[in-house]
Amino acid sequence: MLSTIENTRLHESVPTSANSLEAQVGNTPLLRLWHTAVAHQIPDTVAIYAKAEWFNPSGSVKDRAALNIIRTAEENGQLQSGMTLLDSTSGNMGIAYAMLGAARGYNVRLTLPSNASPERIAILKAYGAELILTDPLEGSDGAIVAARELAAADPTLFYANQYNNSANWQAHTKSTAPEIWRQTDGQITHFVAGLGTSGTFTGTTRRLKQFNPHIQTIAMQPDEPFHGLEGLKHMPSALKPGIYDEQLADGETAVRTEDARAMAHFLVRHEGLFVGISAAAAVVASLNVAKKLDKGVVVTILPDNGFKYLSDTLWQ
Repeated sequence: MLSTIENTRLHESVPTSANSLEAQVGNTPLLRLWHTAVAHQIPDTVAIYAKAEWFNPSGSVKDRAALNIIRTAEENGQLQSGMTLLDSTSGNMGIAYAMLGAARGYNVRLTLPSNASPERIAILKAYGAELILTDPLEGSDGAIVAARELAAADPTLFYANQYNNSANWQAHTKSTAPEIWRQTDGQITHFVAGLGTSGTFTGTTRRLKQFNPHIQTIAMQPDEPFHGLEGLKHMPSALKPGIYDEQLADGETAVRTEDARAMAHFLVRHEGLFVGISAAAAVVASLNVAKKLDKGVVVTILPDNGFKYLSDTLWQ
């Protein structure tokens, strides 16, 4: 078993390069959802595209935010080798932290609802993360409260605080938005994304508006407080993230859990895309937007694939 000092030296000796794990974050494919558009009577003058974020090394869009949060904290001297990173998570952000922590020499302590999928919990344990399971009835808000209490009790921890950390949304101004602009040759007319921490929507929207202020951005969230869209927040009834700007969106759309579950089945059978429930909800929201258009280019984010949800009744 390596000592803490030996482990720190091991990680400090590895140079950052194009061949590093971190260098593989971002530059995910942009896929056109041809069959989805045709099946829902979308005219061929309206294109629906989706960023396949499971191509990130830990399998989700959260790699972008986690990496930027860690790099920013390192640059500010808040996070140093051998320290413990603490945050709350519903799963994907925790997996991103755990992966990067293993690669960069940090301990990772996470609070998350105890009803997180068995696959997510198993992955987190495999990376060596310390897990503190919270009341499932309190959802992600309960995990947030628990993380705040732990951070207040131990100032030696680095509390990443993804819901209130500007490095979260800034990750998407640096990578997600420029990628979308480049991959659509600047032709994007509408951007649709779900609200969890709101980092993806906030950062991508702010940068896209700099490229072209006429791009319409639409925020998606569950249609009610008690929902099955894991990773997404019903903002009117939830603890609002500090980085959430409710004035930022040009429009909003709500998605029912039942519609997202039906879309997940459609996508795997007709597009060959085995995606998570929040990704399916993003496609439902994109269709809501596309149906109102005569022409345009609608782009959304598919946060992860479906492999972390195999135990869910959705796939039974």
